[in-house]
Amino acid sequence: MKRFKYFLRTFCAGIFLFLTFFPSLSAQAENTPSSSAEDSLLVSLITCGPGSEAYSIYGHTAIRLKNLNTGEDIAVNYGTFDMSKSHFVLRFILGLTDYTMSIQPFDEFCAIYAYEGRWVKEQRLNLTPDEKLRIAQALAENYRPENRVYRYNIFYDNCTTRARDMIVENMDRPVQYREPNGENLSFRQLIHSYTDDHPWTEFGNDLLLGLKADKPTTAAERQFLPIYLMNDINEAVVADSGRTARLLVDSMYHIVQVQPNSAQKSLFTPLFCIFALLAVVIALTMVEKFLVKRWFWWFDALLLLVLGLCGLILTAMIFSEHPTVSLNLQILLLNPLALVGCYAALRKNRTHWFWNFYLWCIFFLFIGQLAHFFLGYYQHYAVGLTLLALILLIRIQYLIKK
Repeated sequence: MKRFKYFLRTFCAGIFLFLTFFPSLSAQAENTPSSSAEDSLLVSLITCGPGSEAYSIYGHTAIRLKNLNTGEDIAVNYGTFDMSKSHFVLRFILGLTDYTMSIQPFDEFCAIYAYEGRWVKEQRLNLTPDEKLRIAQALAENYRPENRVYRYNIFYDNCTTRARDMIVENMDRPVQYREPNGENLSFRQLIHSYTDDHPWTEFGNDLLLGLKADKPTTAAERQFLPIYLMNDINEAVVADSGRTARLLVDSMYHIVQVQPNSAQKSLFTPLFCIFALLAVVIALTMVEKFLVKRWFWWFDALLLLVLGLCGLILTAMIFSEHPTVSLNLQILLLNPLALVGCYAALRKNRTHWFWNFYLWCIFFLFIGQLAHFFLGYYQHYAVGLTLLALILLIRIQYLIKK
């Protein structure tokens, strides 16, 4: 999950290392017996701490390859993307974003994260010479221009799961992870642990994530998060022939250490803004009913316009390639049909069918919220969404009973 601005600077270095480092591995495979004790290739899993940007708050994973004979030392990175491409945000939301595998000198890789104030940890893997060479050869094949681009998915196919798969799929034996303790968390709960200090990011995630994001995850599914993979790999074992087993991680090092920065929390969180809107609506409704005795239709038209536009986004998510966003119960409130209500408000039409339709939508939204709160079923809504539903309920009740 690193910025594309570093890609151009490291592209030439990557090409050079690809032409010099990986051929040396092939030569080593031909000249060195697989049982040789003098194995010169080191393979490590690299985990980087969270950053301050929205795309970096979950951390990052890379693979380090170091050849002790030649001195080549590179980081293999599956998190390169180009934000300058047209419609990048829209493509990301719809699951149409392509990421690229890149390689760069390991010292430069670490320098970038040190500059950003992010820690870097290395887990040196306990691999046989044959396993190391297979991993290096698989990475070389993956770095070919026709193979290095892949369709990114934050939960199922990201820079962390790609690095994991390149390692475990080239092992002699399956990797066995420790059974997780406690409750199986959902995708939504997992990312909430990283967005506590980023309320607007959490709010946006929760609006876009649907019902499928609330199902319990398996141990393998949780490894889309770099720190979860780091912890799982640290206790993983490889069952070799017979009854012997070896730890997958030989040793662990802190490559870049930084002092954690205390996040500055803003007052203007989504919940604060929705509470403020609720106070405005209550005051406005009281003024309409008891003082001016007329309908401020422009306010409802503006509110429904915003909800309708948000509804268009949730409707578009139905066609997204992200599997966890297609079924989203929040579309009951953030509904594109709110644009019909906007039109009715502009026409000052209090008897339009839309008002009763929206009451039923709000009713079913509250039923879903109660089911989630008391039974743990259905979908977790974005913070403040039920307050937003209450705002609409107040306005519609005022209109149809006027």
